[in-house]
Amino acid sequence: MNAYLGEKVAIVSPKPQTTRVRQLGILTLPHAQIIFVDTPGIHEPRNKLGDYMVEVASRAIPDSDVILFMVDVSRNPNEADRIIAAKIKQCKETPVIIAMNKSDQLPPHHVISHTDSYRALLPDAAWMLVSATRGDNHDKLLELIVTALPVGPRYYPADQLTDAQLRENVAEIIREKALEALHQEVPHSIAVQVEEFKERGPRLTYIGATIYVEKESQKGIVIGDGGKMLRGIGATARKELQEILGTKVYLELWVKVLKNWRKNESALRRLGYVAPKKGRGKK
Repeated sequence: MNAYLGEKVAIVSPKPQTTRVRQLGILTLPHAQIIFVDTPGIHEPRNKLGDYMVEVASRAIPDSDVILFMVDVSRNPNEADRIIAAKIKQCKETPVIIAMNKSDQLPPHHVISHTDSYRALLPDAAWMLVSATRGDNHDKLLELIVTALPVGPRYYPADQLTDAQLRENVAEIIREKALEALHQEVPHSIAVQVEEFKERGPRLTYIGATIYVEKESQKGIVIGDGGKMLRGIGATARKELQEILGTKVYLELWVKVLKNWRKNESALRRLGYVAPKKGRGKK
């Protein structure tokens, strides 16, 4: 999605369950408008946050006009792939495209066996080998998507890229930098909330944000020895935010404990993880 839009709308990390909320990406072409709906991955949930993420993803499948099933073709399908494929099969009238990503990491002697394994999951689906990082077959995949979409009106202005609020994007960028810097279980215990966002003149933006963790021990890890870890997260986030906002950024970060927030429904609502409303949406 980021590659097609030409800007980073969704944060990126090699860690599982990086995406937590539905993320809209709007691509307007001369002949079509495509509304990408990026969702959390479907996985075996271990807490209420996991339940929420799976619900967001599961509800997006039947609401879509085209299902783009992104897989890692550098390896064979795993149990998660099979579970997702089973959910997709239930949407019998919806066109499906399997985007076999990471083709740049696929050894030549595994091309046939790996692609055949994924095609066997959804025999009627169209498919394409792609590389999100290298750009392989991006144009061909886009053609497949446009061809499969139904005719309809344009829902958004041509220059709009997402429906996310700026505060939400800022919080996600800070969380992305924390994901990059931290290891083991700590990154999954982090949530970020922007407390203040103020333009202090045409050349300076003030941002104050809180990084929430679940335990006191995690708070110490995020802050680091003498504040080193927190400063590092702030420095990398500030650099990207300045590029996006086009101003200097004064970024102030705090770390607070919100005990076991991933298991607490009221805490999840407070942090913006609200279950999607039922009913078919426009895509």
